[in-house]
Amino acid sequence: MSISPNADSQALRLLARLACAMFFTFMTIGLPLPVVPLYVGHDLGFGNVLVGISVGIQFLATILTRSYAGRTADAEGAKGVMLRGMFFCGCSGVALILCAVLPLPDGLRLAVLIAGRLILGFGESQVVVGMLGWGMGTVGPARASTVLAWTGMAMYGSMAAAAPIGYRLYRQGGLVFVGLAAIAAPLIAAALAFRVPHVAPHPGQRQSFLKTVGLIWQAGLGVLLQGVGFAGIGTFVSLDFAAHHWSGTGVAMTCFGGAFVLVRIFFGRAPDRFGGGQVAMASFVVEIIGQSLLYLAPSAPVALLGAAATGAGCSMIFPSLGVEIVKRVPAQIRSTALGGFAAFQDAAYGLTGPLTGIFATAYGYPSVFAVGAVCGLGGLFVTGAIVRGALGWGSATEERLLFVNKK
Repeated sequence: MSISPNADSQALRLLARLACAMFFTFMTIGLPLPVVPLYVGHDLGFGNVLVGISVGIQFLATILTRSYAGRTADAEGAKGVMLRGMFFCGCSGVALILCAVLPLPDGLRLAVLIAGRLILGFGESQVVVGMLGWGMGTVGPARASTVLAWTGMAMYGSMAAAAPIGYRLYRQGGLVFVGLAAIAAPLIAAALAFRVPHVAPHPGQRQSFLKTVGLIWQAGLGVLLQGVGFAGIGTFVSLDFAAHHWSGTGVAMTCFGGAFVLVRIFFGRAPDRFGGGQVAMASFVVEIIGQSLLYLAPSAPVALLGAAATGAGCSMIFPSLGVEIVKRVPAQIRSTALGGFAAFQDAAYGLTGPLTGIFATAYGYPSVFAVGAVCGLGGLFVTGAIVRGALGWGSATEERLLFVNKK
């Protein structure tokens, strides 16, 4: 049955409201992104490993709750999941304020900060899975690439805009100002999203989270390797700029996010035209170039160019591989599958900080971006193997999915 142009236009307007809500919610992640490394490393005086843990533990919480978010969205509907996530993202701002105002020793301040990061990770998990499920239900799976592209633009565009704002707020009013902004942003988001109609869950047999991940792990491994580049920038680029005495500390994330969004705008339909695997491979090449520029950068402009190139490269990998997943999974486990797919990216974000903190301590901050370049090269080979069917991504996977659909 065809959809009328008016109905399609209305659905896209509703999706735009959800994307705007996503933008404001993700400000709670972007605002503290350049701040947490500076607060933990400079103000509290802890080492690089604890800096990495303080940033990365948010994503660990996200990984551990993707299964819950996906199952809940598939069983009960995605609207409640996304709105609940906004609430918890706002609570993370309260933790920032408490960390600043309570008369605590540095170790307990760090503990409060980490608790807030865990709350933020739980909230992010609900928001992303809710957005994907709610968006797909609103516009239909035929526009899966649009949902994935707009979701990514909202996420990374928000972080690009919020990072310099958070840095400026931190310099003017400390964590209190950052926390207040992190409370206000999801309130705006909830007001935007609340009036978008609920989408009923699809009937059908569910699967366990692990079985669902077993169907999509190949694409997940590719997006995990892609995520190391962004995570390295988010965790250590501000400290790298400070160590070099370069200006533009808060601008690096803006360069990353700006390039990310521009590529989504101008090349968002590329996976449909050229194939998801081919677009992902080309994107990995660009990401490798960006990480290499950051590693070798002799000056701030070259480093900012590297951040932008990394953003341009990372931009299309998630939607390119994600569209293929949407084609291969039945509707009743779609949110769980996309949640599992996103969890691989979360794993990169959660593990990169602590692990590359060891390299940063031993070899300096630029070594973090060398690790990102090597992981990008690994992602390029994994994606090439997916295209060739060398990792079992093909007929065997499709047969299992046909069985699931018959059930």
